Amino acid sequence: MIEEPNRDMKDTHFNFLVLGGGSAGYAAARTAREVVDRVAIVDGSEQLGGLCILRGCMPSKTLIYSAEVLHNAQRGSLFGLHVPDARVDMAKLHRRKVEIIGEFADYRENGLESDRFTLFRNHAEFTGANSIRLDDGRLLTADKILISTGSVVQVPPIPGLRELDEVWTSDEVLDLDFLPESVIILGGGIVACELSQYLNRIGSKVTQIQRSPHLLKEMSPQAAILLEKVFREEGIDLITGSRITRIGQTKEGYEVEFASGGKHFIRRAKHLFNALGRAPNTQGLKLDSAGVKVRRNGYIKTGSYNQTDNPDIYAAGDVAGPEKIVHVAIIQGEAAARHATGQKTRDPSDWDFLGVIFTDPQIALAGKNGVTLEAEGVEYVSAEYPWDDHGKSILMEAKHGYAKVWADRSGGILGAEIVGKDAGELIHVFSVAIGLKANVVDLLQVPWYHPTLSEMVTYPLEEIAESIQRISN
Repeated sequence: MIEEPNRDMKDTHFNFLVLGGGSAGYAAARTAREVVDRVAIVDGSEQLGGLCILRGCMPSKTLIYSAEVLHNAQRGSLFGLHVPDARVDMAKLHRRKVEIIGEFADYRENGLESDRFTLFRNHAEFTGANSIRLDDGRLLTADKILISTGSVVQVPPIPGLRELDEVWTSDEVLDLDFLPESVIILGGGIVACELSQYLNRIGSKVTQIQRSPHLLKEMSPQAAILLEKVFREEGIDLITGSRITRIGQTKEGYEVEFASGGKHFIRRAKHLFNALGRAPNTQGLKLDSAGVKVRRNGYIKTGSYNQTDNPDIYAAGDVAGPEKIVHVAIIQGEAAARHATGQKTRDPSDWDFLGVIFTDPQIALAGKNGVTLEAEGVEYVSAEYPWDDHGKSILMEAKHGYAKVWADRSGGILGAEIVGKDAGELIHVFSVAIGLKANVVDLLQVPWYHPTLSEMVTYPLEEIAESIQRISN
């Protein structure tokens, strides 16, 4: 039930107030409502649900999985199958995506509009340390406030980019109901890579231009190089180590001029997709009025339990960083709400990193990889096992990848990186192990079923256990 406060009231006071009803905000509101009665959510977006449900995780993974099924069907002969005509039906693909995310959005909307909360369908700005003004003039105050306004597409200062018309963002790509003839993709981050492979697999001619020497700076160079190899094998025109000098429009679409390897190039396509990242959505909030500071990178500055410089205000999710990942946003939102309402909680910064990239092969990391450990001066023992040397991955024609584990000299697991089929599912073996402080010997004590992809992680574990034993002797 949406409560419409009396418009003659000058202010309405709440125990806990959330700006933004996405993953972080909704998780925080539910958590706070367990112990306090008056919880408000302010969300002025056109549709309730948040980025993950409407324009992020759920639509992208729906489409990516369909493209993977199509890709395997087109490779039917490798599996001894005759599939004469496997191609995309964009109208049906789009309709399926709309139906799936509609169910999730309806569930979230029902939760937000329940009588457990007071929902304001407005944008807002701070007017003081504990007060906000809605865009219809109403004033609200709260004991504690959480900022969870998410992120927006970033448009970097590339010559010509800001002046272009109809440049796609991930929003437009995820809502396509037709097959694009050709697309130039700017960027090499997670969204760029996931949707580059998706577009290529459904039949678009894809050019991907990345400034850095490798894709996916979030992951190890080893993982990035392997994915680059796969992309090129599948037909993506991938350019790394580039510097864009100009972007312009033509009668047929767009053209991008860039330098790479000391040479000058031009690429043209019907469509242009800006996948150069997202920025914290803080515009219009008037954070200064509340004593909330931002970092140099634009993210809201937070400390323990995601408190800002104003101890009554918290920030969680994409607007706070450091990772724009849904489960992190939920952890932050819940922890902030518990801290704000006097409940015992764990500081979100104590949680170990867990990340998955839904390309094919998938790339997943739990804990820290070798690059991070070396930068921190941590001694480690590591081992890896290749995907093309195991029965289950071979019979699945999923031969690209590896499982790599890092451990300290006593066998404690510091991190693991899995690249391969269903890596996003397999990585939780190590997420659990790191969270429970299990070591390599502990994991080797349990049975591992054969033939499974999961059992591949036992090979680097065995190698590390043997290495540690040799060191101790």
